[in-house]
Amino acid sequence: MQADFGAPTGQSLLIKPKLFLLAFEKGYHTAMNKAPPFWIAKKLQDMTPDEWESLCDGCGRCCLHKLRDEDDESLHFTSVACRLLDLKTCQCTEYKTRRRKVPDCVTLTPDMLGDIDWLPPTCAYRLLADGSPLPQWHPLVSGRAESVAEAGVSASGRCISEREAVEFERYIVKWPGEDPTVGAQNGARGNQRNPNGRNRL
Repeated sequence: MQADFGAPTGQSLLIKPKLFLLAFEKGYHTAMNKAPPFWIAKKLQDMTPDEWESLCDGCGRCCLHKLRDEDDESLHFTSVACRLLDLKTCQCTEYKTRRRKVPDCVTLTPDMLGDIDWLPPTCAYRLLADGSPLPQWHPLVSGRAESVAEAGVSASGRCISEREAVEFERYIVKWPGEDPTVGAQNGARGNQRNPNGRNRL
């Protein structure tokens, strides 16, 4: 995901004080004169482009298509991936030029986080905006990209390309809206409904 740092930030997304205490508890820094990591020390809108980019854990869940119910506006996740997503690595194959091939691809910005409801509960952008710490499996914490798949968070091996999917409604699933590290999440996002009357997002 790429941040547009030239856009107005809108609401201020503050990292709550409890995160500074968590920095000590989790061992993110070991001395009083050593600064905590940027994701604890900075507001989201104050991060550099590289810092913002590094928050993405590469799980691929945000690159899955979602359906919006026309009747009640409820959100439904699917296992259908954007045609540019590598289904094994969960990396965008055309990241720098993706907007040319997929015009409706969202460029996430800090001021958008309070309004969108389709980011997975494991997403670092969503967690930090809510004042929660990064999980132990996040690459910035673990130091290993493989920890995402090991934690069961990655979409790798669990999705199908939109090039092959015919009716997206057949691929409605709950797992993109769940945190596998704490068990299935309950709520309207995962509810199955009659597929009629859904719009693609």
